[in-house]
Amino acid sequence: MSHVPVMLKPAVAALNLKSGARVVDATYGRGGHSSLILDQIGEQGQLLVMDQDPEAVLHAQQRFQEDSRVTVVKTNFAELRRVIEEQRWLGAVDGLLLDIGVSSPQLDDAQRGFSFSNDGVLDMRMDSNSGVTAAEWLRQVSEGELMTVLRTYGEERYARRIAKALVLARACETISTTGRLAEIIKAAHPRWQRQHHPATRSFQAIRIAVNGELDALRSVLSQSADVLTMGGRLSVISFHSLEDRIVKHHLRKPVATDDLPRNLPIRPPDIAHPWRVIGKPIKADEAELQENYRARSAVLRIAERIPMPGEVATQGAM
Repeated sequence: MSHVPVMLKPAVAALNLKSGARVVDATYGRGGHSSLILDQIGEQGQLLVMDQDPEAVLHAQQRFQEDSRVTVVKTNFAELRRVIEEQRWLGAVDGLLLDIGVSSPQLDDAQRGFSFSNDGVLDMRMDSNSGVTAAEWLRQVSEGELMTVLRTYGEERYARRIAKALVLARACETISTTGRLAEIIKAAHPRWQRQHHPATRSFQAIRIAVNGELDALRSVLSQSADVLTMGGRLSVISFHSLEDRIVKHHLRKPVATDDLPRNLPIRPPDIAHPWRVIGKPIKADEAELQENYRARSAVLRIAERIPMPGEVATQGAM
């Protein structure tokens, strides 16, 4: 199962790396971005690889076992700051890459349960060694919560009908495979777009809920400014509108500083912001789309760390 990294060159070029740079690839996948990063940081550079998927971590360990520049850590990227502190890199990272979403090997492996293309165990966990599976989650979730998840995370118009159908079905059977889940959703769905399976949005929503993906994304974004050096770059690839809105909002949201007088109106100049957005959002070009259809919904956003009031322009490692 090969993995074609989305927007490989633009995402790495966005980091503006130089020889000797310290870089974090917080979503290793199968290492496409990591390999290109290593080509750019030279012999003195350092790369920290993170992933919560045990298979991805094993792949990284085997691939880079002879490369002293690479450190591999199994963790959810929501633990970014803790991992960086352990590396003594806080405030000294030159580039941080986040490639949000599911990798091709995860989608293509029926036993991971992410896709309805091939029938398999209904799992959907990014970390297959911890947490509840999608099948377990579906057994215990209330109809109301299920409807909210489908509507909020899947932007599913017929969330109420699908939630009701799933609750009725689980009263008679255990929904334990991706194929059966897709069948129930399809039967409950009154209409769908041509060339789009009616279960697509619901599968996305359930996966996001099972893995707490949006909370993890908010968490890693809130920590990213702390780990980067001044002038360091953040490169984020998202794959659906929910993720992209969170990234866009974070990079443009001002942060009120603690040294402002209380009970006074806050004017725009009084508000600090640790990011300078670089350019406009980037999408895959036609050449990439022809080679990799999974790039069709990808959006790349880039930002540079800038000083906030009271911060010095440069920082060193801990």
